[in-house]
Amino acid sequence: MIEYLIGDATDPQTPGRKIISHICNDVGGWGAGFVLAVSARWSEPETAYRDLHPNNRTLGLVQFVGVEPDTIVTNMIAQTGYGNGNRNSHRTNDSDSTPPIRYDALEVCLKKVADYALTYNTSVHMPRIGCGLGGGKWALVEPIVAKTLDKIQVFVYDPNTRERAKHEGFL
Repeated sequence: MIEYLIGDATDPQTPGRKIISHICNDVGGWGAGFVLAVSARWSEPETAYRDLHPNNRTLGLVQFVGVEPDTIVTNMIAQTGYGNGNRNSHRTNDSDSTPPIRYDALEVCLKKVADYALTYNTSVHMPRIGCGLGGGKWALVEPIVAKTLDKIQVFVYDPNTRERAKHEGFL
């Protein structure tokens, strides 16, 4: 079940163990969108991502990074390159207007998150993953989230201000 909240996905509003999930790209870029909010709170997720050898940043990979005793951040590699069809991107073919999100890789990642959440009895918290700089459509992402995390309490956060939404790549 997905519950929508207004607020900051890096500051979950529920008690208990939590996973904060977000999408990363496969080229090593970490410097725009939701990752800025993650890095503003914790250094560990960015460090773990940057420590990956470029050959290991493969679509479908999930890093589980402990940031607090009851909180894990998952860096999910479900985006190829960065930017979207309306922005400059890190791609071999800049005329390609296909968004960087890879829905099949997102599903693979979320299945891994689901296994972890069920094993450790955690809720999952996220922004509208893949729909900012990843260029995805929530109408396509939401069914993947609902299907793969169907047995887990999921909270999707919408930014509480237009400025924050712009900062996280949603505007």
